[in-house]
Amino acid sequence: MKISQQCFANRRRRLLDALPKDSVALVAGSSLVTRNRDAEFPFRQNSDFYYLTGFNEPDALLLLRPGREAGEVVLFCPPRDPAMEIWTGYRAGPEGCVERFGADEAFDHDELDERIPELLDGARRLYYAVGSDEVLDSQVMGWLNAGRAKSRLGAEPPEELVLLDNLIHEMRLFKDEEELAVMRHAAAISAEAHCEAMRLAAPGRYEYELEGKIISHCMSAGARFQAYSPIVGAGANGCILHYIENDAQMQDGDLILIDAGCEVDCYASDITRTFPASGRFSEEQRALYDLTLSINEACIELVKPGLPWNEVHDLSVRMLTEGLVELGLLQGEVDALIEAGAYREFYMHRIGHWLGMDVHDVGNYKVDGEWRPLQPGMVMTIEPGIYVSPQNENVEPRWRGIGIRIEDDVVVTEGGCEVLTGGVPKRADEIEALMAQG
Repeated sequence: MKISQQCFANRRRRLLDALPKDSVALVAGSSLVTRNRDAEFPFRQNSDFYYLTGFNEPDALLLLRPGREAGEVVLFCPPRDPAMEIWTGYRAGPEGCVERFGADEAFDHDELDERIPELLDGARRLYYAVGSDEVLDSQVMGWLNAGRAKSRLGAEPPEELVLLDNLIHEMRLFKDEEELAVMRHAAAISAEAHCEAMRLAAPGRYEYELEGKIISHCMSAGARFQAYSPIVGAGANGCILHYIENDAQMQDGDLILIDAGCEVDCYASDITRTFPASGRFSEEQRALYDLTLSINEACIELVKPGLPWNEVHDLSVRMLTEGLVELGLLQGEVDALIEAGAYREFYMHRIGHWLGMDVHDVGNYKVDGEWRPLQPGMVMTIEPGIYVSPQNENVEPRWRGIGIRIEDDVVVTEGGCEVLTGGVPKRADEIEALMAQG
């Protein structure tokens, strides 16, 4: 499942229409990154660049110039090289960028320094991701200086540098039906991968065995890459928010926290489930788990258009504080505890984040200083958690080392929200029943 080329063309049109007529925009693709010596990490395209082009090769550059008679969309990429393609695979080359990726013109990447100053000439503003890529910053300065050097010959390089991010990121924040179809597909694959990991889990196995099961299932379903490094934390490792060592052996009585999601056509899924290695929750685990689940479900129920972003988090804080007081992990009056931030000892992150081409996706959470109201097409995570540090001496020993997070992906709809990740169980009795099948 992939985004259509017509969709990419529509995005470029929207951005071109949003740019002033006397401007140029540059969007750079990613380069290959060395892992060690002469081995490279798998290539992942820059999200903004892919959003506008669908072009998945390294060292490319997109130039957009509204109203340019010779063509508003120009791509630069490495040329076809039959000798290198024997080693690195087939490339589109400039010809392919025009034929298959919608460019009006395309040129060899080696022609950047010659052609970009000409393409910038006469534009007043240059839009690009200022300050986010040192290589591109250096290139832009070189191209501007090349134009200035010809000013006595009539060259007019841009006078203003403008951050492009906000224009593209506002577009990316709202998902259309093609995007949502891809995200539903990624979420469904990841949900079943989590189910497979639950079936496999047992005391004596290692965290990396469950990681391997998740990656294997996603690959076999057509999702070769994970959206981020999977987190598989057994026991107290579940209290480490971004634990990725994944090398500990599971013990009887451990909870297993898995935070993992695949990527389909550069769109992420993001799911967390927590379950007992033995297949049965202990009394303390079940108490904290049911509290976390009640927060997850209440926050999802709250999501609807017009709701300020922060109200979802505020609800999670209140419910968690009330629950911890009831269970005896916090003592005091609820409002005073919230005001003092006492809950942060157990819940130190926000309720969620935007989700899309990046797992922590782009888009402002505040507009003009106010929390942004939710709108249809936004995709977000709902992920309350409770983490009782094994070193927390303010609670009884029976609670220590329990880490729980329950995370779902939801899209805001006209009438509320749609849960994309319902394919993996999250009620405790459903989890225990699924694990019994293993």
